[in-house]
Amino acid sequence: MPQRHSKNNNDLAFFTYDEKRKLGYGTQKERLGRDSIKPFDACCLCLKPFIDPLCCQRGHVFCKECILECLLAQKKDIQRKIVAHAAQQKQEREEEEEKLMLQKARELDAFDQQNHGAVPQYNDKSYTLDKNGFHGANSVKVTSYEEEALRTMKAFWLPSATPEAPVKVEAPATCTICPEGKEKLKLKTLFPIHFAEESNGQDKPKSQKSGSFLCPSCKVTFTNTLSLVVVSTCGHVFCKKCADSFVAIDKVCLVCNKACKVRSLVCLEKGGTGFAGHGDHLEATEFKHLGSGSGLGLVRPAAKT
Repeated sequence: MPQRHSKNNNDLAFFTYDEKRKLGYGTQKERLGRDSIKPFDACCLCLKPFIDPLCCQRGHVFCKECILECLLAQKKDIQRKIVAHAAQQKQEREEEEEKLMLQKARELDAFDQQNHGAVPQYNDKSYTLDKNGFHGANSVKVTSYEEEALRTMKAFWLPSATPEAPVKVEAPATCTICPEGKEKLKLKTLFPIHFAEESNGQDKPKSQKSGSFLCPSCKVTFTNTLSLVVVSTCGHVFCKKCADSFVAIDKVCLVCNKACKVRSLVCLEKGGTGFAGHGDHLEATEFKHLGSGSGLGLVRPAAKT
């Protein structure tokens, strides 16, 4: 009976297919479980049960305090970037004015030398001025500009004298964005939402737990499997089935009888956070590389028992 040389021989300088398979080489896929999905009644920022929820036009729900702190932090960051950009523009204008002054000084110096004739003259055919203003080794007189350039000349072989590239500050955007949907968001576009609670005769705190809300029309308890729709004009939340069957057709809220339009129905986003997805994005992928720098170069596959 022939030996299984390809699977038992692990003294090679490279990994065999069986060794890579045992070490988990390649792309590993795993379906996200329930613990990796945000509940529908959790804030998209703090990931806790929301308090005084506010919703944007894309259906992302935030705690009132969380979204206000986020928008305030964005405005402070925008103001800081505007100040930095204005300072950079001022510095660029000053540098441009300084270059013009140096250029005029060089022109006056050349004109003075030409009129007085104290130093030999150079025509354009035998002498050209380089970009740094140096006349070369045969120069008779060194101008003040050249002396200043020699003193401030950078040496690439000395770490302390290596020139640094200036950091370019771009003009910042002046609008705040939604931390979840990355679209433009203003405070006045946010609207409060109201969930119908299950009445069991007990007082409940402001922060509700998952499963304590229901649809005011069909009395179905809200879970993460249901698609929810909120009426932006009044903030009442219904399941998608009741919203499509009654609210969208009658164009009136079933709780407060307030008139609404079809575009006022906003589907609430569920499960989407910066750490997990929902719906069609429930598969996590991880690629494991075997080679230099992976830390697995000296690991041998476990012996098969």
